[in-house]
Amino acid sequence: MANKSLGNPFDADTDLQHGPACNCPICVFQKEQIQSNYECSEIELTERLERAVFEGTTTPEMSELVGAEQADFVNQAHQAAAEDPNPLENSEDIMDRVIESAVVRGIFGHDDMGRRDFMRLVGGGTFAAMLGTMLPMDDLKAAIKENLGKPEKSKLKVGFVPITCATPIIMAHPMGFYAKYGLDVDVIKTAGWAVARDKSLAKEYDASHMLTPMPLAITMGSGSTAVPFRMPAVENINGQAIVLHVKHKDKRDPKDWKGFKFGVPFDYSMHNFLLRYYVAEHGIDPDKDIQIRVVPPPEMVANLRAGNLDGYLSPDPFNQRAVWEKVGFIHTLTKDIWPGHPCCAFACSEEFATTLPNTYAALLKSIVDATAFSSKHENRKEISKAIAPKNYLNQPVPVIEQVLTGKYADGLGKVHNVPDRIDFDPFPWHSMAVWILTQMKRWGYVKGDVDYKKIAEEVYLASDAGQMMKELGYPVPDHTYESYSIMGKAFDPAKPEEYVQSFAIKR
Repeated sequence: MANKSLGNPFDADTDLQHGPACNCPICVFQKEQIQSNYECSEIELTERLERAVFEGTTTPEMSELVGAEQADFVNQAHQAAAEDPNPLENSEDIMDRVIESAVVRGIFGHDDMGRRDFMRLVGGGTFAAMLGTMLPMDDLKAAIKENLGKPEKSKLKVGFVPITCATPIIMAHPMGFYAKYGLDVDVIKTAGWAVARDKSLAKEYDASHMLTPMPLAITMGSGSTAVPFRMPAVENINGQAIVLHVKHKDKRDPKDWKGFKFGVPFDYSMHNFLLRYYVAEHGIDPDKDIQIRVVPPPEMVANLRAGNLDGYLSPDPFNQRAVWEKVGFIHTLTKDIWPGHPCCAFACSEEFATTLPNTYAALLKSIVDATAFSSKHENRKEISKAIAPKNYLNQPVPVIEQVLTGKYADGLGKVHNVPDRIDFDPFPWHSMAVWILTQMKRWGYVKGDVDYKKIAEEVYLASDAGQMMKELGYPVPDHTYESYSIMGKAFDPAKPEEYVQSFAIKR
């Protein structure tokens, strides 16, 4: 990630684009002093500053953005201090420099060579004086500082289940995305989804990694006490697989699976709904012809080895781990059932989001930023190393790399290269929520009439995700509903009840 210099923007000899982030003791010390007070990104900051300067508007959002610009800059304070005849003494000086630098770069269209040439021609002091006569810099600085959106609560507990679907939530800790936005997050490894749900409901967790059906179920009171939960971001799309025990290599046709015992990580999971959908499309009734058991993901491989399961539809890395340990093989990736399907998400209670709005915004922004970073394939090997240790996934790096890079062995003697085996996209489509609700209705997890659209839009906060994506400079869809084709069967989110009734096998 590019870092901008805290050097004097009026100095022709200062390169405002220099170098990678520095972790020297001086930078670390300064970062610790001010990190909880400020945070944001340069593109978004400049856009807001330019609006404030040239249109005369100052917004809380603009002030929040100034913070992240500063967080990028503080890592290089020592170099600026060495080069600058007016060194930065404290966080106020740093904040002033951030604002000055953003304004000057905005004026020159981020053309640093053009800025430097102009400063040599005119003189930095002369230009600073000219700028001071045209722009109320002191008033601008004061307004931005006054409106900074500091998190109400910076020390947070966020739960996660140790699977690659949680990559953004996990890697945001060792790779600094939480700290970037002024948060001190303790990411807590959790045994399974029932525990994650219960600790979230008990407020032991401020927020949690959840399966995309879970916030819908919790809000509706399906499987738990009804509590309004919100899901402002999806973590991953694709990323799951159906694994069979190696003794079943001759049973690739699902019609031969009658009597099989399958594991899924939770009732309210895409794994459960995709497995049910898949076998039902092959004429197998998931409640009569096979057994489906809830098994925590870390226990999947052991249960397969012990013969307690014939197969499972599970998150990775446990699909690839079964191949690694030669006890299972990958029958199919879930992306081949529904390309681009959602799986896991970042979720929190409505209470958390509304009572701590700045904290919620900072946490969501860190997750969206980490998700976008994870979506870039060139970052995947670095991420694999970051999330492999015992306190995170506790898996061999090669196992994680096979999942994240998509170059993997299937346990049948073949090596595949599927770059989108797993991908990361934070946008919570309302149509995805509607599809999940249809499957909850289809299999009897909810009874009676369901207001699909109302629940989807209440729980899946597409507007919040879109706002953060826009502020971070990522593309945002201009709609929240789309149709899907799942194993050749069309899904129209405008006709959910008709879709439910169209299935021959249902409850």
